[in-house]
Amino acid sequence: MLCASTFGYANSKDRLSSIDDNEVITTNISNHCANDRGESIRAYISGRSLTVVMPCDLGQVSVEITNDRGDIVHCLSVQTPTGYQFMIPSEGSYVVTFTLQDGSVYYGEFDVE
Repeated sequence: MLCASTFGYANSKDRLSSIDDNEVITTNISNHCANDRGESIRAYISGRSLTVVMPCDLGQVSVEITNDRGDIVHCLSVQTPTGYQFMIPSEGSYVVTFTLQDGSVYYGEFDVE
């Protein structure tokens, strides 16, 4: 599967942190951007369904889901505001990465059982 956009990890790596079993929110741990626009990214995992909601205008956002081997499971570039639902193909550990136009990178780890 080809990724529609390039993922730059320079300048900023921000981590999504788990709130409970289903919800993940973004937390900015760098000084790359004065505004923590990652607070506008919400991700929820329920079974094998990952729901991503970006209700604010963040511009073009690249979304990449990889498994624990680093294989790309899903990749797309979306214009926000928007929301998507992804079906995760199998059990395992995954990472979802969001790259904003300004180079800020937000990511979260989750498991599918």
